[in-house]
Amino acid sequence: MQRAPNPTPTIARMQVHRFQSLDALRGVAIVWMTLYHFAFDLNHFGYLRQNFYADPFWTLQRSAIVSLFLFCAGLGQAVASAQGQSPRRFWLRWAQIAGCAVLVSIASYWMYPKSFIYFGVLHGIAVMLVVVRATVGLKHWLWLAGGVAVAMPLIASNAHIYWPGVDFLNDGWANWLGLISRKPITEDYVPLLPWLGVMWWGMAGGQWLLAHRSQWLAGPQRRAAMVPLAWLGRWSLSWYMVHQPVLIGALTALAALKALKAA
Repeated sequence: MQRAPNPTPTIARMQVHRFQSLDALRGVAIVWMTLYHFAFDLNHFGYLRQNFYADPFWTLQRSAIVSLFLFCAGLGQAVASAQGQSPRRFWLRWAQIAGCAVLVSIASYWMYPKSFIYFGVLHGIAVMLVVVRATVGLKHWLWLAGGVAVAMPLIASNAHIYWPGVDFLNDGWANWLGLISRKPITEDYVPLLPWLGVMWWGMAGGQWLLAHRSQWLAGPQRRAAMVPLAWLGRWSLSWYMVHQPVLIGALTALAALKALKAA
């Protein structure tokens, strides 16, 4: 009986090790997001006076942070698919993300009842992961699909001008699609479109890297400067859920301390 050939060294490494470079890139997004949220919280407590909803300095940062997270999620799905991730493992991770999304909605309703988060970044990721996993076989067509997804909100905004009948897409039950002409009042809004396009591009980019430049992901695996970022990237969901309660709790305690001193 002929023995099956041994896997290539690159594939063998993929099956055993995480890609530190991918984890570190996700860690960069975590650090950037934390600094952004810290500034947002300082503004909420009156230590800053910034318009986080209209000032391009802040709105563009938010878009860049979300884009980096979703691109990394697409890269991660490309790696998971190449490693033969089982449906059970996928759905367990999906359930963690969806459960955390529900917790975010509950917590944000407590803090911002009139603008709570009902379809933020975790809600969007939960939906997009299902779509991306179902379309992994599109391969290079994912680049085109991503471009169409990114362009759809612009097409929709023009459709609203010429066809008022599509205004129902602004309603709460449909605006999660992203085909809107008015942004809903919510503290975080990451609809399916255009953001699915960014995750598709991440998936397409990951598939290309694995096929043509796997060393960019595989090495260097032990660069000391990347270790803290890679650690953050591996625990990105936990950090996402914990960092805001810690920041808000610390600023609340500081405000209470100041009030006691002033009394």
